[in-house]
Amino acid sequence: MAEARVSEIVASSSKSFDAAVQEGLKRAARTLRGISGFEVTRMQGKIEAGKVKEYRVHMSLTFLLEEVAGDDAFVGATY
Repeated sequence: MAEARVSEIVASSSKSFDAAVQEGLKRAARTLRGISGFEVTRMQGKIEAGKVKEYRVHMSLTFLLEEVAGDDAFVGATY
């Protein structure tokens, strides 16, 4: 039976919402293993002098927990 956990992050980019998502996934992959999906839960932008200065996304990331051999504990998340 697979166990999963959900973590929420916020990521930003000066280019686009898509670039903000990609930056968030890239950064999360450095510390989370087994990322299996994401959901953008909120999108925001920062405007300066009438132009979009920053695109920001709030994301929920789902990742699978790894079972430790011979143990009922799971690895992959900090509780």
